[in-house]
Amino acid sequence: MSNYKKLFTADGYNTTFQNKMVGARFSGYYYADKGFLDSLTMTLKNKDSLYTKVFRRISKDSIAKTKKDSLVTKKLNKSERKLAKAKQKQKRKYNTKHGLEKSKKRFTRNFDFIGKDSSVAYLKVRGFKNGSYKKFYRESFTKIDSAKSKVLVIDLRDNTGGRLAEIDNLYSYLINKDYQLIEKSEVLTRQPMLKYLMSENISFLGKAVVALVTPGLVLHSLLKTSKKDNKIYYPFKSAKIKKPNPLNFKGKIYVLINGGSYSASSILATNLHGSKRAVFVGEETGGAYNGTVAGVFKFIELPHSKINMRIGLAQIEAPYKTEPDGYGIKPDVKIIPTIHDRLQNIDPELEWVLNDIDTKTMN
Repeated sequence: MSNYKKLFTADGYNTTFQNKMVGARFSGYYYADKGFLDSLTMTLKNKDSLYTKVFRRISKDSIAKTKKDSLVTKKLNKSERKLAKAKQKQKRKYNTKHGLEKSKKRFTRNFDFIGKDSSVAYLKVRGFKNGSYKKFYRESFTKIDSAKSKVLVIDLRDNTGGRLAEIDNLYSYLINKDYQLIEKSEVLTRQPMLKYLMSENISFLGKAVVALVTPGLVLHSLLKTSKKDNKIYYPFKSAKIKKPNPLNFKGKIYVLINGGSYSASSILATNLHGSKRAVFVGEETGGAYNGTVAGVFKFIELPHSKINMRIGLAQIEAPYKTEPDGYGIKPDVKIIPTIHDRLQNIDPELEWVLNDIDTKTMN
């Protein structure tokens, strides 16, 4: 475990992110480190009898082929084909809006009403990386407004971040005054976007396209960047002062966090914490309170080892800071699930929130 924790970087001094990531990636790390066998022999006992069983790996291709062969395709008439096509289109839109994670058979963005009388709005966001988010948040907060919900639970556990634009959009629904999501970002070059677009992972065709637009891109970056105290700053769109969304939620907010809350989810949590907009429940975030190196990245390949690396080119910081530096957003109520909770499928953080809501409602 100690060796695997050295394989990736983390913000600051807290260790919650390392624990979460090793847990999430353990099978991959173990396979890369130890390899795997094509068969497994097990000695099994049943009462007083012992017997040996050999389990062999079956390729996914063979399973998929068997399933395909077993399917019987029914020929559809014109009206049935039209209906099936409309349903598929509707399904694609739904999957895009909610951010379908096909390999894990789940959605990135989820919304529901929970609690005894379904009066509590619950927003579970696993990341800010995939799908089309604007329509999802607009529809979700329209439902909250129509239901006149007084409490919103935002679940950012194991949300490792993603797009600044998405958390900017979400935050506009959570604040009722003008806001600035992040400050201007310190960069080490006046051409951060060009560095990113000319990275090692960009295809030859992609680089050719970038070469055509380079003069305009260079001029744009020179006009956008500024220098102060011998430091270069780049203003992302999220650094602008903006108005809250007209559908902004004015009730009480609880935020669930843990060591897997990182990068963009920590920037969002910092804003909610700094503006005293929410009660935080769970574990210290893996992402630092005072910012992270991210925004745009340069991908490089080391010349001798051929290891691929991704290097952040901008310091992303919310307008709020805390001391000492190097730690995450710490919860108001610290709750860490036990092994028993995991095995029994118990969610102690969410249960505490619902109990707290019930207690305050009764009083």
